[in-house]
Amino acid sequence: MEEIPKTRASLLVRIRNPQDDEAWAEFVGLYEPVVYRIARQRGFQDADARELTQDVLVAVASAIERWEPDPARGKFRTWLFRIARNLSINLLASRRRHAQGTGGTDFQTLLEEQEAPRGEDSDLFDQEYRRELFGRAVAQVRGQFREATWQAFWLTSVQGRDIGEVAEELGMSAGAVYIARSRVMARLREKVEELDGKRET
Repeated sequence: MEEIPKTRASLLVRIRNPQDDEAWAEFVGLYEPVVYRIARQRGFQDADARELTQDVLVAVASAIERWEPDPARGKFRTWLFRIARNLSINLLASRRRHAQGTGGTDFQTLLEEQEAPRGEDSDLFDQEYRRELFGRAVAQVRGQFREATWQAFWLTSVQGRDIGEVAEELGMSAGAVYIARSRVMARLREKVEELDGKRET
């Protein structure tokens, strides 16, 4: 697997080079599913959500050289969310102007229902971003644990099952389940921090 930059700031520097395929693959792998899921949650049909996602990635590629970290203007994700929100509004308005079939969805109503970002930020965007980071961390950490250790974590922490029940099912003591769960959670936190970078950008 390709090496992941130590900080997201370094990734943002690297994607300024359109020839850095590794950096772009990582960037797209992280943000494409986030933007797509948000578009779907906002009521976009699959094709429109995919179109919006591609438009957002193209806009980022065109504008990333001009983006500079500035605490007064917010994090990188704030900037990216603003691009996604503006492009979604443009797409909805364009569909409305061109009177395309909407499959029964009133696009004007959908446009009016778009929430303004909270203080230039979006809880939804952050939630989807965290979900994507967690999924990536799980994929990278999963193989580092014995099956019973992983199952003790997954069944109790993710599926929310009773520790005693899981201990019996796995042939472990309840204490061993707690320890296994704690070890996996600590490693996942570490991996999420590594993927996200130490600094928020």
